[in-house]
Amino acid sequence: MSMKERPSFPARLDFSVGKPKASRPVSGGVAHGAGAARQAVRQPAGAPSQGHGMDSSAVRMNMVQKLAGQGITDALVLSAMGAIERHRFVDSALVNQAYEDTSLPIGLGQTISKPGVVSRMAELLRNGASGRLGRVLEIGTGCGYQAAVLSLLADEVYSIERLRGLHDKARENLRHLRLANLHLLFGDGMAGYAKGAPYAAIIAAAGGEAVPQAWVDQLAVGGRLVAPVSAGTGSSGKQALMVIDKTAQGLRQTVLEAVHFVPLKSGVA
Repeated sequence: MSMKERPSFPARLDFSVGKPKASRPVSGGVAHGAGAARQAVRQPAGAPSQGHGMDSSAVRMNMVQKLAGQGITDALVLSAMGAIERHRFVDSALVNQAYEDTSLPIGLGQTISKPGVVSRMAELLRNGASGRLGRVLEIGTGCGYQAAVLSLLADEVYSIERLRGLHDKARENLRHLRLANLHLLFGDGMAGYAKGAPYAAIIAAAGGEAVPQAWVDQLAVGGRLVAPVSAGTGSSGKQALMVIDKTAQGLRQTVLEAVHFVPLKSGVA
């Protein structure tokens, strides 16, 4: 798929010129399951192997092995999960829980998704691709963790956040990684980011009653969208993962397992 030149905008992270090692694939060849997990922990450039008093490489290795045991087989996804230090994206009081398969609060009523959910959605997004994805749009930057993972899976990532406090926190959390292919935006995620379209893939970290039409419009033909949506009607709060494939013949929708995400909201705050 041919992607047009990326637009320029003031929200791009102010990192050094040139693409660092962290923005390259972190695993070579084809590996699956536990084999991929054993290969997975490789550090982005400049990222120390220890932090907050823990041997983060060892605990990430354990997390990746568990993800492989849960059925994640995409070698590039497992590699990215092993490379990004999740403990850098949570509050210091929660560091000891950083590599557990649980969501954690990040402030302003928002959460960092479970590693199992991040890896599952990333694997769905890649859909068995042999190499990196092209341009990806993430709705809901949050603390920046998933954006960092996506940066190792795609040539370019645009991530938009509606809450100024989280947008600023993500910038700080990501600064040490110096990811030249990751661009953070402050704005209404429900509108997507038309200037960067078309996208090879779109992923959302918040769920609404329906997928906004703007996202579908900005998805390239041949692209895939993964997002939580409300399952059924009423205020039960139940959600399920939805996959939308945009083909030349139209849209193909697939509803998968139940999930729980923060609600999708419009506007900025």
